[in-house]
Amino acid sequence: MQVIFNHGKESGPWGTKIKVLAKTAEALGMEVSSIDYQGIDNPDQRVGTLKQVIHSLSTPFVLVGSSMGGYVATVAAETPDCKGLFLMAPAFYLGGEADFDKITPTCVTEIVHGWNDDIVPVENSWRYAKRTHSQLHVVDDDHRLVDSLQQTNALFKRFLQTL
Repeated sequence: MQVIFNHGKESGPWGTKIKVLAKTAEALGMEVSSIDYQGIDNPDQRVGTLKQVIHSLSTPFVLVGSSMGGYVATVAAETPDCKGLFLMAPAFYLGGEADFDKITPTCVTEIVHGWNDDIVPVENSWRYAKRTHSQLHVVDDDHRLVDSLQQTNALFKRFLQTL
């Protein structure tokens, strides 16, 4: 299975969180890739880029997204080949064309969000998780989730092992 990482608006394809989570996925025998969205500020254009990558795959995949990357991954996850969706502080309900009150991927979905997030309110993840019955983990951290990275990585490992 392939794990595809989707970074946030202000970060890059191999930021701190992605590097740590990618090592975990590789240790479990999974292929990893991370799309470079730098220079593409519109989340819906990023969705188009991800969908092109997805259509070229011949195996099932897992999408991982942080912040705007969570927006992108969730919109693109509405396909039978997506087996899992792992989101960190996803940028839900903050603009863009996606209607997160209607988008409901059928794959297993887990969300990690910080109580102290001042970029994307934790209530946005709670709203989405409640409607879709997604697993929501709220941690004592801010938007970047760096202080809880070890905890997030443990959740990610368990998530991958259960797929």
